[in-house]
Amino acid sequence: MEIERGFISNTVLQKCLLLGEEVGELFKAIRKSEIKNKSRDEIAFEVGEELVDILIYTCAIANRYDINLEEMFHKKEELNKTRSWN
Repeated sequence: MEIERGFISNTVLQKCLLLGEEVGELFKAIRKSEIKNKSRDEIAFEVGEELVDILIYTCAIANRYDINLEEMFHKKEELNKTRSWN
């Protein structure tokens, strides 16, 4: 998608900064959902859009480092099973 959309020239640092912006937009969408009287579907759509943007940037960063996110997810979950969450 990065090549297709012309974003391949962005550095990983730029991707991380853009990811941070998207996280801010997620927080804003959630904050607004607490204030405004919107339906559950409207809230889910707006929050979902921001989550997808975060996922897109996360995948782009992983691709730059040849990281298999599914594999890393499982490895991290195995590590998490050994942790104490108290």
